[in-house]
Amino acid sequence: MTEIITPRTLGTTGRVPFPEGFLWGAATAAFQIEGAAHTDGREDSVWDTFCRIPGAVLGGDDGEVACDHYHRYREDVALLADLNLDTYRFSSSWARVQPGGGAVNQKGLDFYSRLVDELLAKDLLPWITLYHWDLPQAIEDQGGWTNRDTAYRFADYAVTMHEALGDRVGVWTTLNEPWCSAFLGYTGGIHAPGRQSRPDGLAAAHHLLLGHGLAVQALRERAPEANLGITLNFTVADPVDPDDAGDVDAARRIDGQFNRIFLDPVIKGEYPADVLADVAQYGFTDHIQDGDLAIISSPIDALGVNYYHGELVSSRPASTELVGDAPVERRTSSPYPAADGVFNHPRGLPVTDQNWEIQPEGLTRLLNRLQADYTGPAGVPLYITENGCAYDDVVEADGSVDDQNRLEFFDAHLRAVKDAIVDGADVRGYFAWSLLDNFEWSWGYSKRFGVVRVDYETQERTVKASGRWFAQVAADNAVPARS
Repeated sequence: MTEIITPRTLGTTGRVPFPEGFLWGAATAAFQIEGAAHTDGREDSVWDTFCRIPGAVLGGDDGEVACDHYHRYREDVALLADLNLDTYRFSSSWARVQPGGGAVNQKGLDFYSRLVDELLAKDLLPWITLYHWDLPQAIEDQGGWTNRDTAYRFADYAVTMHEALGDRVGVWTTLNEPWCSAFLGYTGGIHAPGRQSRPDGLAAAHHLLLGHGLAVQALRERAPEANLGITLNFTVADPVDPDDAGDVDAARRIDGQFNRIFLDPVIKGEYPADVLADVAQYGFTDHIQDGDLAIISSPIDALGVNYYHGELVSSRPASTELVGDAPVERRTSSPYPAADGVFNHPRGLPVTDQNWEIQPEGLTRLLNRLQADYTGPAGVPLYITENGCAYDDVVEADGSVDDQNRLEFFDAHLRAVKDAIVDGADVRGYFAWSLLDNFEWSWGYSKRFGVVRVDYETQERTVKASGRWFAQVAADNAVPARS
C-alpha cells in the first residue's frame, strides 16, 4: 500500500507562520446560501428543477430559503469582517442575472452590486466566481452544457457581470469545479441536471472549458489588469499496490479523468493522450474544433485548488467500500466516463461525517505536483479556494458549538499547505469552506461545513470554535502553537 506521510509541521507543536501578504478568506456558493429562489425575477436553475426529482436530494431539501443570504448579506459580510478575513469568495447566480438565459434581470445584478459595495465598505476583497453549477433551466432545456452554444452564452454572461461590477471587482473566477458540473451532473446523475450519459458528460466537459476560455478572453479584452482564473477540484490517486500493473492503471485512470482532463487543456493547451484513448468510444474528440484548445489555454493569473481527500484505488474490489460523493436514494451511476473496474479502498484514516478520509499530506503532494508540472512553469500562483469538512455539530446549552474536530482538520491542512510553501509551491491564499452551514447539494441540509452555524429555522448565525480559531489565524497570519 502507498505510504502515507505525516505532514512535517504536524509533528511540531510550534507556531506556523505564513508568508507576508498571504490571503485569508472564506467561500460560499450562490445556490447554497442565497435562498430567495423566486424573488426579484430569479427563475429556476437546473438545481431548482433537480431538487423536485423524488429521491434526488436527501430529505427532499431545496434551495428556496437556504441561509436567506439574499436578505441577510449585510449580516454575513459583518461576520466576515469580524473573522478578520481579507477576502470573500462568492458566486453569482446565472439564473438570477439572466433568468431565462437571455434578457438581463436588473434586480439580480443590483443584488451583487450591493454585496460588492458592502464588502468594500468592510475592506474585504470581492473574489467572484461566475459559475458554481446553477445553470438557468431555460438553457438546459436547449441542451445545457452538451450544446456548444452554451459556452458562448456563458462568455456573454461574464461580460454582463463585468459591465455591472468591473469598476469594483478585480478578481474573477470563471468556473468552479467543472468536473462536478460535467461528470456528476451529466454522467453520474448525482448532481443537476441528473443525466446519466458518458457522451453527454464528456461533451459538457469540453464545452465548460471552452466557456472558460471564451470568458477569459472577453474579460481580458475589457480589463487587461484583472486577475482571471479558474477553480478545479483535485484528488490524489494512489494505487493500493504500486507494483501491481492493474492498480497502477486504476490510479492513472482516476488521475486522468479527475485531474488532467481539465488541468492539461487549461495550462498546457492539450488533452492528455491517454485520457483521449480511454474515452475514444464516446466521441469526445468530435466536439473539439480547430482553435478550441488555444482558447481554453488563454493565460490565467490564478489557479484555484479545491481539495477534500485523495483516493486509494485498485483493479480489485475492497472488502469495505467508501461512501461516494453524494448518497442519494435513487439509482445513479459512476461519474467517470471510462473507469470501469476501478475500486476505491479505505486507507484506515479518520473520516468526516461524509465518510471522506482525512488526508492532509495529500494536499502537500498535490500542491508540489501542480507547482512542478503545471503552474510553476506557467507562472500561475495557486490559491486554496476550498478546503473543509462536514461534522454533525453539537450545540451546547448556551448555544455554542465546540467543533474541535473541524478545528483540527483546518489546523492539519494549513500545516500541510505550509509544508508545500516551504518546498517551493507558490501558494498565496486559503479560503475555508465554508463560511456558513448551507445546502450541501445532494446531501441537502444534512451535512454542515460552516465555521458559522446556521439555525435553519430561525436563521440565527453562531460562530463556532473553529471560526473563532480561524479568525485568530487570519489576524496573526499564522497557525497557533498546539497546546
